[in-house]
Parts: sequence; structure tokens; C-alpha cells
Amino acid sequence: MASKYIYKNRDNKFIIKEWLDGKKILGLKRFEDYLSFEDVDSILDEALKMSREVVAPTNDDGDTIGAKFTDGKVIVPPSFHKAFKFVEENGWGGSNKDIDGEGTLPEILSESVREFMIAANPSMTPYFGLAGGIASVIKEFATKEQIDLYTPKMFSGIWNGTMCLTEPGGGSDVGDMTSKAYPTEKPNFYKIKGTKCFITGGDHDLTENIIHLVLARIDGAAPGTKGLSLFIVPKIWVNEDGSLGEPNDVTTVGIEHKMGLKGSSTAVLSFGDDDKCIGWLLGSAPDEKGIGQGMAQMFKMINGSRMDTGHSALGVATVAYNNAVEYAKERIQGRPITDPRGKRVPIIQHEDVRRMLLTQKATLDAMRAMIFQGYYYLDLIDFGGEPEDVAQAKRFIEVITPLVKAYCSDQGWLMVTEAIQVFAGYGFTEEYPVAKCARDIKIYSIWEGTNFIQSMDLVGRKWNLEKGNIFKEFLTAIGAFVQSNEGNTEFAREFALLGEALQSYVDMMKTVLGYFKGDIRMVPLYSTRILRITAELYAAYLLMQQALVCSAKIKEGATDIFYPGKVQTVKFYVHNILPDVMATVRVIKDADTSAIDMPEEAF
Repeated sequence: MASKYIYKNRDNKFIIKEWLDGKKILGLKRFEDYLSFEDVDSILDEALKMSREVVAPTNDDGDTIGAKFTDGKVIVPPSFHKAFKFVEENGWGGSNKDIDGEGTLPEILSESVREFMIAANPSMTPYFGLAGGIASVIKEFATKEQIDLYTPKMFSGIWNGTMCLTEPGGGSDVGDMTSKAYPTEKPNFYKIKGTKCFITGGDHDLTENIIHLVLARIDGAAPGTKGLSLFIVPKIWVNEDGSLGEPNDVTTVGIEHKMGLKGSSTAVLSFGDDDKCIGWLLGSAPDEKGIGQGMAQMFKMINGSRMDTGHSALGVATVAYNNAVEYAKERIQGRPITDPRGKRVPIIQHEDVRRMLLTQKATLDAMRAMIFQGYYYLDLIDFGGEPEDVAQAKRFIEVITPLVKAYCSDQGWLMVTEAIQVFAGYGFTEEYPVAKCARDIKIYSIWEGTNFIQSMDLVGRKWNLEKGNIFKEFLTAIGAFVQSNEGNTEFAREFALLGEALQSYVDMMKTVLGYFKGDIRMVPLYSTRILRITAELYAAYLLMQQALVCSAKIKEGATDIFYPGKVQTVKFYVHNILPDVMATVRVIKDADTSAIDMPEEAF
């Protein structure tokens, strides 16, 4: 067995119980009748046990057997069926996306569960999450008839779902899509024609039906993204009584042959080859200017999916890190530099290996802090009782969503390469688990809008929300935190570095705003780097909060090694990773145009 599931939930428990105000979330009216703060440990322990015993054993099948396209149908490994059924029937799957559902967990808990499952088998986890996410979009924008007809079976895992956006040759140019919708004699029902590609879970044999949400342009609607509408397009038509009817002229053309996530089918779907594919319009038809509601509806799911994509990278990279730690403790090689003639030692005692491991741990802790701060905001947005809390959460989630998606997926990939380096030559072989982690994790920087798109969203839109006031508040919160800890002698050097990074970032913004007014090409040239240092600044701010919590625990007499370990991890991040902010700002201010000036023929 190449894969090896090694995972802990201690940091998740710390985040919910000791850092973020988990009591506040679990005490909200939505959860107070069936959840308590005391339930956190048991839920996370049971979820980790389920992931280890039920989901993880399917991981190798996902890679070696994979999803197969045979006779026009997609077949997943047999072991997937048993695990999928168990997860859905025991309430660990799509039902947690039902905002009104019985027993629904808050995001800070349900996403911890999802993290453990992603890590256990990243190619299987999309099947769990798709139906709940699609059903949530339907529930928010559909008629009661549509909601009653589709969502109960989707939330329960009897039916699955997909979001169909990308088209062959279209990529991220959503506004250029060619899928069309033609009115029928029945109001709000349209004939759908078009081809979609890279559709995760577009076809499989886990559920009896798949409900596609298809983005298409009603004939005559406005060009570009503003003219798009969203349609409910079942693979098999659903009759008014909820029974299944005839196939709905949705054809699976094939599935992609991928470097990783091989158990997750990524399909090319053709709609309306026989002119019989019917879609039910979600929301209203385009207005008198031809403007549809599709993009706004789609982003109900896309923004959450971007958070989940960064989170997926965390899960895979954490498995690689945990395996690297275990290997480094067991692998005997070399002698201490301080005793060249001494006994050979485990490689974890070598300085550079410790650097690689702590780089991974610090970065993963930073990723998890950002991610769960985001899920905390989502809980306040969906269930919060205080208008001020809800408003603040809505403002800050706008800023951190592109950071979570892009920083975590980029750094997750790099952390897996560090894990491979710890294994050295063995890491390059498929007999050890980190090679598979590398193949699986790379897609996350591409999913849900490439990371360049996230960076332009940050610089071009998030910086300017409410005339720049939201981002100003975001930076002001970091500044206030630094100022409130000026007298902290234990972390004096760390707070000084955080303050220096903040000031450097503010100076950089002035430079980039000048590029907007001057040479606009400089903005996309530097945007991905701007996003990275934004995330590093924000992550250091969150990690310093965690360091203060752990320091207080140590002073109270806590003996759990977790606390001093966290303090050293935070110090490493601030001293070794945060200075990238200052270095990158110097690069941005230098305004080198070599990449722009380079003749194409010279590349």
C-alpha cells in the first residue's frame, strides 16, 4: 500500500476550543438545542476514526483502479461505493451543507470533518461535497417546487450534483461560452445545447441520478457574463412525483486522464445532441436588457468552493508532512555535524531536515489558521445573531477568500515538494506516499479560478471594496494588534517584525496604486506576488494570536507539548517566512519590466 494515512486533530481542537471563540458559534440559536462545546472532542475524534477506518482504505484504489470510462458510462472503484454509503448515511456528507437541516454542524466542525476525509482520500471527497453544494444553490434561488423536488435526495446523498461552467477552449473566459438555452412551450423550461469540460463528478455510478447546474445563455440574452443564466439539468429526468423518468439527453463524451485524483471523474459532457435535453431555469429570465442571474447564483457556490479548494490542499499537504516526520524519525543516516565520528543518527537530528520539517509545519499551521478564521466568519454570516458580527464577517470574508484559495494551494504544493526532499530518493518512488500527494495536490491551484485570477481579484477588486474601506479595516486590525502588544517582552522581536511587514505592505500599496494610474501592465505582472505576501502578513498576524494563547497556557502550568511546539512554530514562521513580505516589496518597487520587454522569439 503506497498511501499511508497519518493524521492528528489536535490543531483543529485548539483552533475551535482555545483560539477561535467556538463557544460563541456552538451557543448560537441554530445549534444550541443539539450541540454543546463539550461535544467538540468527541465529534472530531469520531470523524478522524471514520476517515481512518472507512475512507482511507479506498485511497489506493482511487489511484490504481481509478475512475473508468466504459461503454459511455463512468465506473468508480468498488470500494468507493461502501465508503460513500457509510459517510452519507451517517451524516458526514452532503447533509451538512443543508443550512436548515436536522443535525447540521457549523462550518468550523463540518469542515474539520471534511479535512480529515480529504486527507484520507482526496479523489473520493469531491463526491461527498458536490451534491450538498449544488443543493444549497438550488435552495437559495429556486422555487419551492424545485427545492422540494431536488434537494432532499441531494442532501441525503441519494442523488449527486455538479456545476457545469468550463467549455472546451473557453477556460476562464466564462463570458465567451457558447452553450445556449432555447425556450420551449412550457414556461421556464428550455432546450439546452452545448458542451462542458473538466466537470468534476460529471458522471459516475455512486448515485442513481446527477443533477447538473448548467451555465448557458438564453437565446437573445446579452453577450458576456452578464447574459448568462443557470439551469437545473438532471442526467435523468425527474417526474413531478419525484420518480425518475427518461434519460435527459446528457452524454458523457469521456473523462480526463490526469496526473492525480484519478478516482475522481473529470468528465466532458455534451448536452442536447438529440435536441432532447431540458433545463429548468433557476430564478428569473434575463431582464429587458438581456441581463441574466446566472453568474450571481453561481458565485453562491464558487466562493465557498474556493475556500474548500485551499482547504483540500491543506489536507493533502498535511498527510505528506506527517509521513515525512515519521520517516525522518525512523531513517538512520549520517552523523551529527558536531560529532563527525559519532554514531549514525535519525535524519530528524540533522539541521537542514529540521528546517524542511518546520517550514512545512509552520506553513500548514498558517494555512489552517486562515482557513478556519474564514469558516468562523461563514458561521457568523449564516447563523450569527448579532448584526455587527455578521456585517464584520461579511466584510472580512471578502478579503480572505482569494488568500485561502491561492496561498494554500500554492504553498501546499511547495510543502509536498519539501516532504519529498525529506524522503530523498525514496520520495521520488511510488512505493512511498508523498509521490501520490504531489500528483494529487497540483490541481488545486487551477481549480475554481487559477491563482492569477485570485490575485487580480484581490488587487483589482478587494483592495477597492467600499472605496478601499474594507481593506483598510483589514490592515487596521493587524496594526491595532501589533500596537496592543508593544510591551510584550516575550515576543518583542516577533511583534517588531510583524509591524515592519505591515508598514512595508502599506508602502507597497501606494506604489501599486501608482501603477494603476501609470503602466497598468505592472499590476498583473506583480499580482500573484502581492497575494502571496498579503497572505503571509495575515497568517503571521493570526499565528501570533495563537502564540499568545499557548504562552498563557504554558504560564498556567500546562504540560502538553503542543503549546511550546506551537510557540516555536510561530516564531519560525515570523522569522523565516514573514520577511518575504519585505523582500518582495523591494522587488515590486524596483518595477523591473524584463518579463514584459522580453521578445517572444527569445523565450
